[in-house]
Amino acid sequence: MTKRIISTLVLWIVTIICFFYIGPDAAVWLLAVLALSSQYEFYSLLEKMGRRPFKKFGIFLGGIIIFAPYYANKLELSHAEGVQSGIIAVTIVACCLRIFRERQVAERIETLGSTLLGLIYVPFMLGFLVRMIELPQDPKQGLMLVVWLIVTAKFTDVGALLVGKAFGRHAMSPITSPKKTWEGAIGGCLVSIGLGFSLTFFAQEYFPPFFTPFWSTLLALPITVISIISDLVESMLKRMADQKDSGSSIPGIGGSFDLTDSLILTAPTGYLLFGFLT
Repeated sequence: MTKRIISTLVLWIVTIICFFYIGPDAAVWLLAVLALSSQYEFYSLLEKMGRRPFKKFGIFLGGIIIFAPYYANKLELSHAEGVQSGIIAVTIVACCLRIFRERQVAERIETLGSTLLGLIYVPFMLGFLVRMIELPQDPKQGLMLVVWLIVTAKFTDVGALLVGKAFGRHAMSPITSPKKTWEGAIGGCLVSIGLGFSLTFFAQEYFPPFFTPFWSTLLALPITVISIISDLVESMLKRMADQKDSGSSIPGIGGSFDLTDSLILTAPTGYLLFGFLT
């Protein structure tokens, strides 16, 4: 527990420095590092299951998925808004061409599927955090939306852990994640909703005008629920790969994928919900 607390504090300090003292570019690079290292660990889990994705090639394409739309928009290139869908199409074409060079014929479609799964599930989904920065006219306000989403999603897990240890009695998913309880999940949701409200209430001037404490409270509920589902998906993957953690790069937490697991499904959800309010 001590290592987990120290790692959490260090990660939040790095996040605050990158987001609020260096600027949006540093925030994008930090998110990219977490996304690509999570993608690497995702591919490693697939390898434990007997799959053979193109790890290096997939991560290279993952970097393009994250960086290209951001810098295309920043450079004010024409049709920058359509870059995202175009990149997805190009990565699919690139993967299809790649499988003809290496891999046995019987493995090619499996390799194509596992490589594309890693691309879509990790960097594409987490890339919505980068796109979230550009939702308001002021990127600093966009960064606050990202911080709110991270706080709401991640503290669902923290709250569930603490409440579950104290009051947990009924297992939520005995096979997939036996330590998670319904009591912990409900407690985690309430903790995150409270933190989300507090963040917007006490720092309203730093958020976009449309994101009031009322909307923060209302949107926090679906975010917390989806973060639990997102976390359970990673638990399923680790169980199938017979792994306790996705990696060992972060003491007390595990790997990068263990850190970003609850953000993968909440990032596009949050982007969509914020988009309705703009």
